[in-house]
Amino acid sequence: NGERMEFYLEDLIKLLLAVLAGGLVGLEREFRDKSAGFRTLIFIAIGSTAFTIVSARLSPESDPNRIAANIVTGIGFLGAGAILRDGPRIIGLTTAATIWLTAALGMAIGGGQYWLAGMLVVVSSIVLWLFPFFEIHIDKTREEHSYEVALPLHLEKVETIEAKMRALGLRVHRSHHIKRDGEMHCTWGVSGSPKKHDEFMHFLFADPDVKEFHY
Repeated sequence: NGERMEFYLEDLIKLLLAVLAGGLVGLEREFRDKSAGFRTLIFIAIGSTAFTIVSARLSPESDPNRIAANIVTGIGFLGAGAILRDGPRIIGLTTAATIWLTAALGMAIGGGQYWLAGMLVVVSSIVLWLFPFFEIHIDKTREEHSYEVALPLHLEKVETIEAKMRALGLRVHRSHHIKRDGEMHCTWGVSGSPKKHDEFMHFLFADPDVKEFHY
């Protein structure tokens, strides 16, 4: 009975740690109003912890790799449900990865790897809370815009504009040129800092050959 009580206490501790770990990761997702939030990630952590405990208890001679593989497969369905297409963008990838990570947290706790679980919580919290500020800064230094410009029928003018883009440090991702109504209509997809985009717009405004452009 004493040994059984020891098992029960250890299991309870593992489940409580799973609640804590899942809650800490889920706070950020809940704060940002994501599809998998506070309670969802707690349940994922508890579930993966419980599966790890029960699998090891029912079949102590079984290969632990089979336990991990089955949990990862099941979690993959949850993660896939969080990934959605929003027009040209794919959203939910971070939430899906967080679901996957939370399952790993639960497995580590269920297997008694408390230090590993603690390090995972710390690292994931840093990535979820602090890294978005770096992403915002990076996005501000690299904006992508589309320019539609009407020019005279001179290929040299197109080359001059593209040379100006390169001189400003703007990067051309796509370009399309057509002849219409006696004019050259050019479209460029360009990325660079907001300052560089402003300089390029001033260049287009000042160029007398640019009959029309859309930004």
